Amino acid sequence: MFKSRKDTVYVILAGIFITNAIVAELIGGKLIDVGSAVMSIGILPWPIVFITTDLINEYFGEKGVKKLSLITAGLIAYTFFVLFFAMKIPSTGISSVTTEQFSAVFGQSQLIIVGSIAAFLASQLIDVTIFHFVKKRTGNKMIWLRSTGSTVISQFFDSFIVLGIAFYLPGIMDFKTYVISGFTGYTVKLIIAVVMTPMIYLGHYLIEKYIAKDGN
Repeated sequence: MFKSRKDTVYVILAGIFITNAIVAELIGGKLIDVGSAVMSIGILPWPIVFITTDLINEYFGEKGVKKLSLITAGLIAYTFFVLFFAMKIPSTGISSVTTEQFSAVFGQSQLIIVGSIAAFLASQLIDVTIFHFVKKRTGNKMIWLRSTGSTVISQFFDSFIVLGIAFYLPGIMDFKTYVISGFTGYTVKLIIAVVMTPMIYLGHYLIEKYIAKDGN
């Protein structure tokens, strides 16, 4: 199965990618204050997804990202069905978590998961397209440009699609709050992505050093 160190790298990156994507869905129902705006706390794991997306893009190409994105979307959907049935089963009397409490926490995740699957697939397709468009023109130079540039555009769509389906359409947010929250979440994502840009270079360095041993 693991014929090379590069295979191991893909599995590790895929594991980080999938874990952070699903965790983001599970915690996304909690809204927090960011200044005068509100933001889903589910945004916090996504910068890790950005980094792993770019590293997979770099070493495994468009097919590697698209295949993993489809697998992750399927696993997010699987999470949706598990939560759906889990909420239908009543808690026992000695449970420290009541049926109502469980549903209050994970019921909101249902809408977030639906919105996130749509947003996730759309943003990943945009990200991989822009990433390779820039890479074809810059070669192996300007890693920051293709990584940050693809994130800047793809996450704009991601931010508004997921908020629209999960919070605006159900009436949880009015239009003004939806727009402000969308731009707030988008801005936070971009700030974190820019701050974490050195991690892309560190990831490149570690992967190159690790897979170079395949040739020994």
